Amino acid sequence: MSGYVTRFAPSPTGPLHLGHAFSALTAFGRAQERDGTFLLRIEDGDTSRSRAEWEALIYADLRWLGISWPDPVMHVTAREEIYGNALKTFAEMGLVFPCSCTRRDVLSALSAPQEGAPMGPDGIVYPGTCRSRPMSTFQPGEAIRLDMRKAVSFLGDVERFSWEETGPYETGVHRLDPRRLLDEVGDVVLARKEIGTAAYHLSVVIDDAAQGITEVVRGADLMEATQIHRLLQALLDLPTPLYHHHRLIRDTAGKRLAKRADAKAISKYREEGATPADLRAMIGL
Repeated sequence: MSGYVTRFAPSPTGPLHLGHAFSALTAFGRAQERDGTFLLRIEDGDTSRSRAEWEALIYADLRWLGISWPDPVMHVTAREEIYGNALKTFAEMGLVFPCSCTRRDVLSALSAPQEGAPMGPDGIVYPGTCRSRPMSTFQPGEAIRLDMRKAVSFLGDVERFSWEETGPYETGVHRLDPRRLLDEVGDVVLARKEIGTAAYHLSVVIDDAAQGITEVVRGADLMEATQIHRLLQALLDLPTPLYHHHRLIRDTAGKRLAKRADAKAISKYREEGATPADLRAMIGL
């Protein structure tokens, strides 16, 4: 067996659709080609929407597709103490601040026509409203944001931090760009509600490192987030895997499939008599 390790990390907040099938099969296939390991991780951090029945359906759908993985399966909700320790480390470094802003607050701060509303990987770039607040003023129910200016300054020559893209888009070596981080990414959220409840960007880099992931296989919609993940890896002294961002599966109108858009579930195709080969054909595999 080679040292290659990849993963599929779905959220149990609804049924898997064809886009999930493509991502899981792509990752599983790359592991098989390299005599490597495919891991399953359950991103159940959104406790208000995660359901045990959706998790059970994830297992059933993946097994039906012919995908297997070793046990135990990692769950984000079992690792809150680990994320909390990382947040404390950032606080000790002086790189985070509490934020009480709602989405409406952020939009209001950017309402002046001359400022516009710059967009980044997480949507509208945060205008820095709470940036001057020390962590000692943190209140339960607030978010914790990374102070991007301080993070870039802490690392110094950020261009020395790179990652390699192996997918079909922008293949090759990329480097952190301080201007993009400051102007197009901004103060990203690392935790929500209370310390220990990590947001995606923080949990994913910590968990990928913990599982020894050597290549992250995921959709092209997350490509812009890779610069955030590389920055956090540098700050936490974590290894950097390869990144493989694959094409997205779209509906007949060209729209990306999403759970909230009622994309047709894999389980529905199963119930209607489709075979795994049928699904592979639908998604171009």
